[in-house]
Amino acid sequence: EMKLEVAEEHLRPGGTVSGPAMMALADVALYAALLGKIGLVPLAVTSNLNINFLRKPVAHSSIRAQAKMLRIGRASGVGEVFIYSDCLVEPVAHATITYSIPAKR
Repeated sequence: EMKLEVAEEHLRPGGTVSGPAMMALADVALYAALLGKIGLVPLAVTSNLNINFLRKPVAHSSIRAQAKMLRIGRASGVGEVFIYSDCLVEPVAHATITYSIPAKR
């Protein structure tokens, strides 16, 4: 789990947290989960990120990502992330992310 303290620079007009801020949180949280399983592999990179924005997060409220690896193979890892706004029970976004894992030398 990872948390982002939402600041003015994370907001879009209309008082919603920007998509890029939520995407970055999801990517970093799942990357940490992946490296927690496979160790420090600096050249493991994001190869696909799909995110669905489900509802408007509460402005000026922290958001948190709950990341879970679904599958880790020799060449790739796949996981999912639910993002929650601290003031809401239901998730505000859901992401699936694939990482390319380089071959061991």
